[in-house]
Amino acid sequence: MGIKFRNWNLRKAWSLAGLGLLVVVGAVLWRQWQGPVMPAYRLETRPLVQTVIATGRVVTPTRVQVGSEITAVVLERRVQEGDVVAVGDVLVVLRADDLAARAREAQANLQQLERAARPQAQAALREADAQLVQAARELQRRRELFDRQLIARESLEQAEQAEIVARAAADTARVQLARLALGDADEAVLRERLAAAQAALARTEIRAGVAGTVLSRNAEPGDLVQPGKVLFEIARAGGTEILVPLDEKNLGAVALDQTAQCIADAYPNDVFMARVSLIAPKIDPLRGTVDVRLSVNPMPAFLREDMTVSVNIEAARRDSALAISNDALLLGSDRRATVLAVRSGRAERVPVQLGLRGLTLSEVVGGLAAGDIVLADPTVAEGRRVRVAVQAQPLVAGGTASRDLPMPPN
Repeated sequence: MGIKFRNWNLRKAWSLAGLGLLVVVGAVLWRQWQGPVMPAYRLETRPLVQTVIATGRVVTPTRVQVGSEITAVVLERRVQEGDVVAVGDVLVVLRADDLAARAREAQANLQQLERAARPQAQAALREADAQLVQAARELQRRRELFDRQLIARESLEQAEQAEIVARAAADTARVQLARLALGDADEAVLRERLAAAQAALARTEIRAGVAGTVLSRNAEPGDLVQPGKVLFEIARAGGTEILVPLDEKNLGAVALDQTAQCIADAYPNDVFMARVSLIAPKIDPLRGTVDVRLSVNPMPAFLREDMTVSVNIEAARRDSALAISNDALLLGSDRRATVLAVRSGRAERVPVQLGLRGLTLSEVVGGLAAGDIVLADPTVAEGRRVRVAVQAQPLVAGGTASRDLPMPPN
C-alpha cells in the first residue's frame, strides 16, 4: 500500500511538471507568434511650426570708410573703436605747417588790400577832387582877367588845360575806388587763394561724415597718412540687420516679412525677434547660398557688429496638424513616403501624403488618421507580426517641431 501511494505521488509530480512545461512552451510560442516588441508612435494632432535654421552675423546697412585727402603726419587721434560720433566730430588732426603758412599768407594779402589799397584810393580821390576844384577856380580867375585884357590868351589856355587834367585825374581816382569797392580782379584772386588755402587747411582735421559707431581705426600719432588709405570705419547709426547666408535649398520656404527668433552665441539666454526684410536676387555660385537680411527693431543693447547669431525663421505654421516623426518615414527613389502602420498586430506598408516637412517632424495630410500607430523603424519586413511600445514623438516647449528644416517635396 505504501509503495502504490509513492508511485501515485511520483506520477502526479511528473504530470504537473509536464503541464508547466507545456504552459511555458505555449507562452514562448505565443510570444513568437505575436512578434517582437518594437518602438512605435501614436499619431496625434498638435501645433506644428516649420522653421529654417541658419547662422548669421550682425551687420549695419551702411559702413563708411574715412580717409585723408592729403599726405601728412598724424598729430592727434581723438577717437577709438566703440566710440559714438556725430556728424562733424573730429577724428584725427594732421600736421601741415605749410598749409597753415599758405593760409596766413593769403589772409595777409587780402587784409593788405582791404586795409591799404582802399584807403589809398579814397585819399587819392579826395586829393584829385581838391585839385579839380583848385583848377576850376584858377580857370575862372584867368577868364575874368582875360576878359579885362589883363593876361594873354596863352595863360588862359594853360589854365584850361590844367582843369582838364585835374578832372581826368579825379575821374580816374573815382573809377579806381569804385573798382576796389565792388571787388576787382585782384581782390577776387586773393579771395580765391584764401578760400583754397583754408579748404586745404581744413583737410588737416578729418571729421566724421555720418553719425555712428567707430568700428576700426588705423591711425596713430606720428603715422604718415596718404590719400586712399582707410583710417576709420564707421557703422552708420540707425537700423541693425542680421545677414544670413542661407543654403539655396531652403530658399523656397523663406519669404519677406516672416518672423524669426534670434539668439546671439554670446548671450544664449536672451532671445530677440527679427523680420525678413530682404532676400538677395542672386545666388552665390561658389557657396550655393543666398543672402537674407533680417531687420531688428528694437535692437538689443548687447548686440555688436559682426556678432554671430543663430536664427530660426518661421517658414510656416499649423495650429492643428497630424504630425509624424521623420524617423518613421521611408522615402523611396521617387521621393514618395511610406510608413509601417500596425494593424491587427502586423506591420502594414502604407503610403502617406506629407504637408509641412522638417528635419524632426512632418505633417501627414493623407494616408493616416489620428490614433494610428506606426513603427519607429520603417525598415521592418511588411506583414511581420509585432508588438508595440508606444513612445512620445520629439517635441519642444509648446508642442512645436524642434529645429525643423525644409525637406524636398514629394
